[in-house]
Amino acid sequence: MSTGTQDAAVRAERMEEAPPVPTLTALLARRAEDAGDREFLRFAEGSWTFGEIDAWTSRLAHRLIEVDGVRPGDRVAIMLPNVVHWPVVWLAALKAGAVVVPVNCSYQRADLAFVLRDSGARIVFTDSERADLVAEVRVADDALAGVRVIDVADDGSKPFPAQAPPIPAEAETLANLQYTSGTTGFPKACMLTHDYWLRLGWVCAGATGLGPDDVILTAQPYSYMDPQWNTALALTVGAPLVVLPRFSASTFMADVRRHGVTFFYVLGSMPTLLFKQPPTPEDRDNRLRMVFCSGIPVALHEKLEERWGAPWREIYGMTESGVDLFSPLTDAVGTGSLGGPVPTKRIRVVAPDGSEAPDGEPGELVVAGKPMMTGYWNRPEATEAILRDGWLHTGDLVVRQSGEGLRLVGRIKDMVRRGGENVACAEVEAALERDDRVVAAAVVAVPDEVLGEEVKAFLQLRNGIPADRTTAERIREQAGAQLARFKVPRYVEFVTDFPRTPSERVAKPVLRERDPGTTYDFSPRRS
Repeated sequence: MSTGTQDAAVRAERMEEAPPVPTLTALLARRAEDAGDREFLRFAEGSWTFGEIDAWTSRLAHRLIEVDGVRPGDRVAIMLPNVVHWPVVWLAALKAGAVVVPVNCSYQRADLAFVLRDSGARIVFTDSERADLVAEVRVADDALAGVRVIDVADDGSKPFPAQAPPIPAEAETLANLQYTSGTTGFPKACMLTHDYWLRLGWVCAGATGLGPDDVILTAQPYSYMDPQWNTALALTVGAPLVVLPRFSASTFMADVRRHGVTFFYVLGSMPTLLFKQPPTPEDRDNRLRMVFCSGIPVALHEKLEERWGAPWREIYGMTESGVDLFSPLTDAVGTGSLGGPVPTKRIRVVAPDGSEAPDGEPGELVVAGKPMMTGYWNRPEATEAILRDGWLHTGDLVVRQSGEGLRLVGRIKDMVRRGGENVACAEVEAALERDDRVVAAAVVAVPDEVLGEEVKAFLQLRNGIPADRTTAERIREQAGAQLARFKVPRYVEFVTDFPRTPSERVAKPVLRERDPGTTYDFSPRRS
């Protein structure tokens, strides 16, 4: 484990300052000037320096303008896996003044057609594997007939100059239409500016203390938020970013060791999946200085730190707001704390009547400050519903803990109303996931003639654990030792995996709508 004695690129006391350059492309130009020969991006197919990426993206920007007729504000979609062309197209499109539309590679015809129509994208960068799907969508929809498709196998950039085109851009220039998870209906696009990405990288640099001698790693798809803010972080601190083709729990920590990684971010089920891999003598043989995570299981927090010899700290945010809260190194381990607001944000915990919720009582987390989206693309009503008087209403329920920051207790809409009691799904899921037999849990409400709603748990088991009634009963019993009786699931169904949103949340609407498997019904114990 590294001692982290190097100089931080952004001191913690400077987190509240505005970044020194106004745009992401200006930051790349600065790195090409002051660290041009240093490694920037490391993919399975090779490695590129800051200078090489700056030149490549400038050439591609010229091609977009001179061949494809891209003008400032035009939308350019990217539908690619984790290959170097993803960040290259992103930065090149920004240099051309375009707005980037990340597209999930798992999208099929309906999703892809919706995003292309909704965004008004003029160009799609893709590869041979997905070109036929894009062609099918274009042919089937007259409104998309004019969309140009560029195969990144030959992006046509080589003949063009390596100096950026003189396209003006400012901090508030729109950079991305970043589509949210879309757990209900089609997703909405968050309008994200250059300032959004710069501040996200700047604040995370200050929170981590990273510098040019660090190595950052990401394994999520590039169309998601995380590799993009990791790219902004790498540009901010002048450190290389290692991009894995995909997340694999069985090989992830070996890749961390092999690449000399000092920092990574994981979320959702990733920490649990990593911990449930068999321990090895090499676990602490790494250079890790810090891990950022969203959703550290409380019971595993101390074990995660002990096993890999580095601090794991919570960071909270949404696509709409970037980063809002983080848990500093001085926070106690295993409290479930989300920490407190980053210096650029203000927070409130709001009761249903709009007043401040008292300590110990759940309320909705609302945040204000920067970074922040400017609104939802083409959705003024949705924007007004979530952004009110400068405050973003997150929809997350939190409890303010005296001396221990905030603790997440669930989503406002992610509750089971069982008789006269409200059950937070997140609380039940956390109790179930403390069981060594359980890899991950998802709790939903199901209709009940007597109580209105009942609690159902979907459980993914560790390999080798029988998915039978006896296992279900024992897991319920262990959870029952931590929960009030009315919170213990009546129904248990085992699944091999969960449908997930791009932000790694379980897609509960998909779970509810699928054909049910074997469901074990444990008669309710009346309270």
